[in-house]
Amino acid sequence: MVEVRYLEIPVRDIDRAVAFYEAVFTVTLERVTVDGYAMAHFPTNEGQQGADVTLAQGDVYVPMKSGVIVYFSVASIDAVIARAKQRGSSVLYDKKEVAPGLWVAEFEDSEGNRIALSQRAR
Repeated sequence: MVEVRYLEIPVRDIDRAVAFYEAVFTVTLERVTVDGYAMAHFPTNEGQQGADVTLAQGDVYVPMKSGVIVYFSVASIDAVIARAKQRGSSVLYDKKEVAPGLWVAEFEDSEGNRIALSQRAR
């Protein structure tokens, strides 16, 4: 079995990216430096499913819309998209129900990455 445990989202400007993600997802990121690279970790919930996510800035980190797409599971796609738009983000894929009780949407982050959202009916 293979399990995804950790993801890095490339950023050009760690300060701008941290401000964007903290505002959009209403979380506080933990800033660290690893091997000379500026990084910011999303909060994790020990013992729960899902991969740890980190913003990473450095010469090997290149933001793009055409690479791997990271999906964040959220309680309200509408609320997250509204906050992203307030921060200048554009919607790349409008909210759509793709299976019974499962909605998805995509937006461009402050760095030029395609970021996806998923929401399940509760």
